[in-house]
Amino acid sequence: MKKVFKTLITVSFLFIALVGYVIYWAFFDMNRLPTGAYLTEVTSPDGTYTLKAYVANGGATTSYSIRGELVFNERKSKTKNIYWNYEEDTANISWTDDDTVVINGHSLDVLDEKYDFRRE
Repeated sequence: MKKVFKTLITVSFLFIALVGYVIYWAFFDMNRLPTGAYLTEVTSPDGTYTLKAYVANGGATTSYSIRGELVFNERKSKTKNIYWNYEEDTANISWTDDDTVVINGHSLDVLDEKYDFRRE
């Protein structure tokens, strides 16, 4: 009886973990954001990074969104999404130093920070 109970608990835990991962992947993974239309780009002062901004049109029922994509200029790394905000259609981008960018008032250290309105 104990073995059946342990198996049931283990299977239940794995099922809950799988459902949680699928929800995260489907609704919160920044790698699954819509591409959008190119808007602008600004390169960091030392030329290491370029932040490209895209505007995504959600259709008739949702507002525009801005996606910020970080490009690594000096190494062959995959680009990464570091900014996603809803109800915006312009991108004001400025670099405060070699690793810190301000996008529409949100300051981000590009090495380890991201902004995603869904996680507020």
